[in-house]
Amino acid sequence: MSVNIFLATTGNGLARASRSSNGHWAVEDVEMNPPPVCLAADPLDPALVYTGTQGGGALRSTDGGQTWQPAGLAGRVVKALAVSRAEPGAIYAGTKSAAQMFVSRDHGAHWDELESFRRIPSCRFWLSPAEPPFSGYVQSIALSPTDPRALIVGIEAGAVVQSSDGGLTWTDHRPGALRDCHSLTAHALQGEWVYEAGGTGAGVAFSRDGGRTWKQPAAGLDRHYGWACAADPLRPDVWYASLSPMWLLAKPGAPAAHIDGYAHAHIFRSMGGAPWEKLSGGLPQPLDYMAYALLTDLAAPGRLYAGLSNGDVWQTTDYGDSWHRLPFNLKSIHRALAIL
Repeated sequence: MSVNIFLATTGNGLARASRSSNGHWAVEDVEMNPPPVCLAADPLDPALVYTGTQGGGALRSTDGGQTWQPAGLAGRVVKALAVSRAEPGAIYAGTKSAAQMFVSRDHGAHWDELESFRRIPSCRFWLSPAEPPFSGYVQSIALSPTDPRALIVGIEAGAVVQSSDGGLTWTDHRPGALRDCHSLTAHALQGEWVYEAGGTGAGVAFSRDGGRTWKQPAAGLDRHYGWACAADPLRPDVWYASLSPMWLLAKPGAPAAHIDGYAHAHIFRSMGGAPWEKLSGGLPQPLDYMAYALLTDLAAPGRLYAGLSNGDVWQTTDYGDSWHRLPFNLKSIHRALAIL
């Protein structure tokens, strides 16, 4: 395997698994206050990673997550971060309680608000049932790998919106996208391909025109509460999503995905536009713990990592046909995972 470091947000801090030269894995668990809630690795620098916190702004690490320094936006709840492959040094951040967007073009030293984001017409209707104060917030940001001006932002809950000029102006909700967005990811190389998982509609959606229009392929799915999505770095028509049932009669009150031990989830794969397939090949069936993270490796087509809420990380190297659990546990993954 080519990945040597895994970082996870655990709910009260960070867990870091690192592999030594002899192949041994060591796990460090660090409590942080305020706790981190999202992670974004710099695709151009394997040692550089950012985290957004629950009220403490953004933090930056230049040593693979061993130490952290303030990186701006102090006092804000930073729910989403994305680092540009197309524009070195550029980072986008999305916040709560007010759903706002910010950009830094110098690795987080200085930030500017993208003020027109607050003037998107539908923003007055954004509302999240997930957590107080129940106002909608930025949940995910996808950046084009080829066009530094193109970005797509998903709201929990209310819209998927798009900018083609670096955030100076915005569209409103894009046709066909999921209004309850949980994750967005742009293909690593093909800038026009974008993928979404969420809690409305089919639970999954994709765009082949840079996020302008979307389709929700439901064939093969028997559950529709989506959380994570990822696409193979060489084949954009091969993509993955984790989905669970919305509700369980035995455990009312919260979506099944968020009830540890009762997620009843699966990881699905779509290849070449074919209907979705449930992946097994060694994975627990169903997954009792939600796969909150699905990550591919640009250096290894066919490889996919799945991070579960109980801290286990599973790996496939053959597009999901067979799986094995990696020899460490991150305590929990709540709900972000990064590879370095």
